[in-house]
Amino acid sequence: MKFHGQTALVTGASSGIGAVFAREFAARGADLVLVARTKAALQALAAELRAAHRVQVRVLPADLSVPGAAAGLATQVAEHGLSIDVLVNNAGFATYGALTDTDLERLLGQVQLNCATLLELTGRFLPAMVARGAGTVVNVASTAAFQPLPRMAVYGATKAFVLSFTEALWAENRATGVRVLALCPGATETPFFDAVGADEASVGPRQSPEQVVAAAFGALRRGRHTVVCGRRNALSTRLPGLLPRRTVVTMTERVLRPRSVPRVTTQAQ
Repeated sequence: MKFHGQTALVTGASSGIGAVFAREFAARGADLVLVARTKAALQALAAELRAAHRVQVRVLPADLSVPGAAAGLATQVAEHGLSIDVLVNNAGFATYGALTDTDLERLLGQVQLNCATLLELTGRFLPAMVARGAGTVVNVASTAAFQPLPRMAVYGATKAFVLSFTEALWAENRATGVRVLALCPGATETPFFDAVGADEASVGPRQSPEQVVAAAFGALRRGRHTVVCGRRNALSTRLPGLLPRRTVVTMTERVLRPRSVPRVTTQAQ
């Protein structure tokens, strides 16, 4: 796959999977548009990429959990005269805790960022890719998409949306020349779990962001619509389809049950 001379927009680019995506695209000669809330972290990454790969990097800080932010971002991209060839919808966050103990506004912001903003950015940039007959869309879902998650109910539901939405887009665009991929990592060594609560929310051994991004590029090269990162994770996502749903959700509730005093925590990805 060649990305030299293309422009890749990566959300949630300030750390973790998003930052590694940015580094990989820059190493392949792509210019970057980096989006996240933390301007200083984006600027530091941009300086690194410019120095290492001599690519153009634009920093567009934005809180994409706010309604209207996606439209504002698309306007900024247009004002810079940019054509987006690659879209990586990576930004997202989770909350841990029972629904009745969680701030409703945070949950609505989670749905906005994980679902509505992802949908809107895809809807705004995909048509031009289709018109050109080339492009790439990577939507970061999760192994959480494959079963209900008690105490992370909204997060699991948003990732199920991302998975279903992206697989449908892949089918719609098979003949257009646009690659579409749902990336489903399991627990990954990123800042995502710093405040979510690693003991309860992080299940199984963690992969590195580099492993996750390598899996994405491999899947794109093979024309896959979905990739689950790691054999162990792939096996775990097949189990829910073999058991009654009541059994699946009961088992998951036990895994995610608090091991200490119940609390509610959040962390942006």
